[in-house]
Amino acid sequence: MLKEKFKLIKTALKVWHRSHSQNLPAKITSLKDRQDDLDGKGEIDDLSADECDELWEVSATIHSLSQLSTSICWQQSRNQWLREGDANTKYFHSILSTRRRRNAISSVLVDGVRIEGLHPVRNAIFTHFAHHFKSQDEVRLSVSNLRFRTLSVVEGGSLTKPFSLNEVKEIIWDYNSFKSPGPDGVNFDFIKDFWLDLKDDVMRFVSEFHWLKV
Repeated sequence: MLKEKFKLIKTALKVWHRSHSQNLPAKITSLKDRQDDLDGKGEIDDLSADECDELWEVSATIHSLSQLSTSICWQQSRNQWLREGDANTKYFHSILSTRRRRNAISSVLVDGVRIEGLHPVRNAIFTHFAHHFKSQDEVRLSVSNLRFRTLSVVEGGSLTKPFSLNEVKEIIWDYNSFKSPGPDGVNFDFIKDFWLDLKDDVMRFVSEFHWLKV
């Protein structure tokens, strides 16, 4: 009886895997194409309520499927390692040895003379770079006699004054309302629609950022 139940569970898991986990890259690509279509339409004209809901749902689905695909790939790589072990250790060691030999400097040419050996090559390279980076007495251009325009006290103070509500609102309204939202699904259209409720929180964040930078 227990054996039959395990068989049923195995069959159910296979069906679930075929319906939810197979061909994930193609599903993600199809959803991204749909997301691009909606984003392009939103840049030209306002999206309808159904299209906004669809855009949010597509974005959330892409995020969840990407996480699922990453998890499955990681599990498959672990399973393969458990089955095969370090079967390719010899191959990878040979690759590393070949790269080490290719990157090794066995000889250098200095003033037409070829120098070989570990210590002579090391001393030649050290001498070359020591001479290359050694400071030399040269006449350098100076800016001490140049006169640059400077800001007045009022102009300098305007660079560090806090942001006003109108300035922040103008910046937000300059952004496209239907730019691709993040995983939380919030875009600038949401902020604009609920500006009266969100403006205090936005200004509090901007003020904290301003004083942190100052």
